[in-house]
Amino acid sequence: MAYLYKMQKASVRNKELKDQWETLVSILTERFSETESIDIEGILYLIGIQELGQVHERFKKDDNVDIIHIGICSALEPFGYYAFDYFDDDRWPHFKLIEELPPLKPGEQSILMKEAVVHYFIQKGLI
Repeated sequence: MAYLYKMQKASVRNKELKDQWETLVSILTERFSETESIDIEGILYLIGIQELGQVHERFKKDDNVDIIHIGICSALEPFGYYAFDYFDDDRWPHFKLIEELPPLKPGEQSILMKEAVVHYFIQKGLI
């Protein structure tokens, strides 16, 4: 019986995350994409830009990976995996690893990142 309850609770949580994710994607796609639905990488890029605080800058192709990394660290920070460390001379934030991410299957990684991203935007008051 306890197992069934846990499964039902997980199912409700997954449905809630799915609904919140779809709402977030819809909002961000409407604001930032002209044609295609924005994907998780694009959303992490937006988080990175927001945290970098240079929303009107043009970046080099090499910077894009660093911007996505800032987005990942910022989204996972409340989950205890990263902590802000310092700003460098160019005012780019740097994070330190607090706890290694557990070994996850690709689907589990996706769920973790979606949870972190949804939490980030809930905290920012977007959803």
